[in-house]
Amino acid sequence: MDEGDIRHVPVLCQEVVGFLRPRPGDVLVDATVGEGGHARAILHKMEGQGCLIGLDRDGEALRRAGERLREFAPVLTLRRADFSSLREVLQELGVREVNGVLLDLGVSSLQLESPQRGFSYRFPGRLDMRMDRSQDLDAWKVVNEYEERELARIIREYGEERWAARIARGIALARKRAPIDTTDRLAEVVRDSIPAAARRRGRHPARRTFQALRMEVNGELRNLGAVLPQAAGALKEGGRLVVISYHSLEDRLVKRFFLSRGSRCACPLDAPRCTCGRGEELRILTAGPVRPGPVEVEENPRSRGAKLRAAEKR
Repeated sequence: MDEGDIRHVPVLCQEVVGFLRPRPGDVLVDATVGEGGHARAILHKMEGQGCLIGLDRDGEALRRAGERLREFAPVLTLRRADFSSLREVLQELGVREVNGVLLDLGVSSLQLESPQRGFSYRFPGRLDMRMDRSQDLDAWKVVNEYEERELARIIREYGEERWAARIARGIALARKRAPIDTTDRLAEVVRDSIPAAARRRGRHPARRTFQALRMEVNGELRNLGAVLPQAAGALKEGGRLVVISYHSLEDRLVKRFFLSRGSRCACPLDAPRCTCGRGEELRILTAGPVRPGPVEVEENPRSRGAKLRAAEKR
């Protein structure tokens, strides 16, 4: 598939703009700018005034974002960096406070649908799964070099996979015969490791294992845990943090962070600031996760698992 044919559709875009409230003159951070879908919507609302700082550790995605957002160049600053380096990037740019931070934790269409990136069981390709292709650790090393017990732990914890021990055992036996080099070969090993009855239920039997490996390769939960306090700390009073997650581990971490720093206040959501006097650092704006509606899910099936949470700096 030609990478130029891959269509990028930002998830919950209207909701992101609604909660982030971009205005002319704001300084905002899209800490997972990807291919620029949310950034474009945000920049339109800024009307050429202010600054949007876009971060991404995927150099190819950042290049494409720069091309797609060329018309906004005067108010756009792009940096190749993992979002866990948010504080350092803002310091380098001389930015002390921002009006809002967006984190979209999903994997981009470019990554999933490019066989050479090795993310998906749907397309044969060398095992890779690195968002930052300059890093040393990739999925090949995890699959072929990690001990069986550690593989089982990763698949069980990150993939929430019932058959983690059996899958890890299957991988260990298969790689003794020959290295597991490709996505399709790994998917085959995972499928054969799961009881036949379980394979016939639900989605692809390798889905959870691939998710777990991707999270291990990219340190996704560790980096999310690092960036949340940085993002909250960078907000000025009234600034907002918006996070879109795609599975329960991420959403649970975001929910716990919000609850540890604030509570759901009684003020109307459209109030300019909190006046209830509860004193917490964050005012939680979402009573529960905001999910895509049926129309969006039909038009963009990948949005199905998305959950948005938002909070405001008091």
